[in-house]
Amino acid sequence: MTASKSGSGYARGAGAYARVGVESGVMSASPHQLIVMLFDGALASIRAAKLHMENGNTQEKGKSISKALDIVNNGLRAVLDGEKGGEIAANLDALYDYVARQLLQANLHNDVEKIDEAVRVLDDIGSAWRDIGPQVNGN
Repeated sequence: MTASKSGSGYARGAGAYARVGVESGVMSASPHQLIVMLFDGALASIRAAKLHMENGNTQEKGKSISKALDIVNNGLRAVLDGEKGGEIAANLDALYDYVARQLLQANLHNDVEKIDEAVRVLDDIGSAWRDIGPQVNGN
């Protein structure tokens, strides 16, 4: 076996292990922890998009922004409950819409400032979710 085949086998194994770890984490996570995981995933995708943008890798930039948009729109926005959440849910929905628009504009115009703004907003909201974690988890 050559080193490249061995390396690719290792990569596949490591990838499978990581997927199992993520799936296990999701299966055992509380609703609060799932929201935090969504923020982490969106932020990681946005930061990857920024790196791809800076390196001129248009295709990977687009994939990363698409993934972030999917998390924001079909994850974070989808779990909002306007009935129970009232004004807070409405405000979060408006912020998530703003982030989505920033990401679309960043993708269209290769605008790093729009990427940074999306990170700032999501990081601020995500930090608030992390801060309430001990209260939600009863610690």
